Amino acid sequence: MRTEKLPNQAELTADINADVCIVGAGITGMTTAYLLLQEGRSVVVLDDGPIGGGQTERTTAHITNAIDDRYVQIEAWHGLDGARLAAASHTAAIDRIESIVTREKIDCEFERVDGYLFASPGESSNLLREELASAQRAELSGVEFVPRCPLGTFETGPCLRFSRQGQFHPLKYLAGLTKAILRGGGRIFTQTHVEKIETGPPAQVRTREGAIVTTSAVVVATNSPFNDFVTMHTKQAPYMTYVLGFGVPRGTVTKALYWDTQTPYHYVRLQALPTDGSAGDRLGDPLTEELLIVGGEDHKTGQADDAEERYWRLEAWTRERFPVTGTRRSQWSGQVLETIDGLAFIGRNPLDGPNIFIATGDSGQGMTHGTIAGMLLTDLIVGRPNPWTTLYDPARKTLRAVARFLQENVNVALQYDAWVTGGDVSTTQEIAPGAGALVRRGLSKIAAYRDELGVLHECSAICPHLGCFVEWNHNESTWDCPCHGSRFDKHGHLLCGPANQDLTPILNG
Repeated sequence: MRTEKLPNQAELTADINADVCIVGAGITGMTTAYLLLQEGRSVVVLDDGPIGGGQTERTTAHITNAIDDRYVQIEAWHGLDGARLAAASHTAAIDRIESIVTREKIDCEFERVDGYLFASPGESSNLLREELASAQRAELSGVEFVPRCPLGTFETGPCLRFSRQGQFHPLKYLAGLTKAILRGGGRIFTQTHVEKIETGPPAQVRTREGAIVTTSAVVVATNSPFNDFVTMHTKQAPYMTYVLGFGVPRGTVTKALYWDTQTPYHYVRLQALPTDGSAGDRLGDPLTEELLIVGGEDHKTGQADDAEERYWRLEAWTRERFPVTGTRRSQWSGQVLETIDGLAFIGRNPLDGPNIFIATGDSGQGMTHGTIAGMLLTDLIVGRPNPWTTLYDPARKTLRAVARFLQENVNVALQYDAWVTGGDVSTTQEIAPGAGALVRRGLSKIAAYRDELGVLHECSAICPHLGCFVEWNHNESTWDCPCHGSRFDKHGHLLCGPANQDLTPILNG
């Protein structure tokens, strides 16, 4: 998905005012900015990276109302009324994306496609029938039981067909949103790191560079909110997911979205290859091939360092089922925030001022949850009632999900055992060029990376969010926090929160 480059905007260097300040220039933040501009609000968007440089560029962009945790579970957690609201909101999100594409004439390859959910080998089709019944109780239209997926390369067995799902190129869509926001008078500043939010009123958003945005409302749309220290991070957990791209002969795979019921599940879609030469011959010939995008093999962030094994398992699963040609054309990973009850958290930030809003917990459906956030937050900010407010309220307590809450938080607590364990290696001399490792030094640990020239770079291994020790991810040369998903590059520079600062460097000599 990372074949489209979005323009960088200027860095914020002077104090400004706006009705709303949005932190985060991904799908969630940019959709919210666009919709608020339609309401006549002045909007400023800040991001410490480029537009779409976070998880948006890593999504496989399944635009679907077939909820990842399944309607059976959503109904168990949120009741029948909650399941109906979830179905209605995700359906409305697909419609809103389509309407934005049409209104703004965004060339992003948006199209409606069917989605198919099929059982893993050895699993009974009864779970599909139960899901169909739950989806129908939730008043989700266009879902039916069919004998098999429209694939000639392997026998899926019975499956559920979800009609009128969607897919697009997410960065091309974001490029179109960017142009529409700028046309509408919105201001976007990249390479601008937000250090602190003061609720006011008026609220003030203070940047590392010293500039201040004074505003009536603040939306934090940074995937994982950095302005919430503990509360939200006990109700969601970070998972890494892996994606491969393969060439398939054009026309041999029916264009649709595909998902199985395995845990973790696999997700599949087709993507047209660029015809403008932007990918060279790296992805294949657009006249004869399409790109098959396959994902899965999820695990808790920072709690496994076996990415290549997971890629190989994903490749084996794909080759058994699809007519792939040649070797892998692309591979990447992304981070998903799974909430304890299957739905995003969108609304006023708990324990914060009434003018501070968050959107987090994509739960594997960032395109629809991000669009729902734009719609819901716009209503909350302009003072308009919205039927989804309670369902997505960040302060909600889902008592029926307490088992999952305990499971995830016990897992986090166990990560603190690293305070009493040894390092990955005994001394930094054992670290090869291009590798990183934890080294025990006194009462703490050091995150040590040796570059290709043999120069050693050391940081504190303590994540500045809540004090977990980071772990080395050799596949992406990053330091990943196993507690709440903060990630840092090999030199300790922050890549994503909830931490909001770099690992502390250790200066030698």
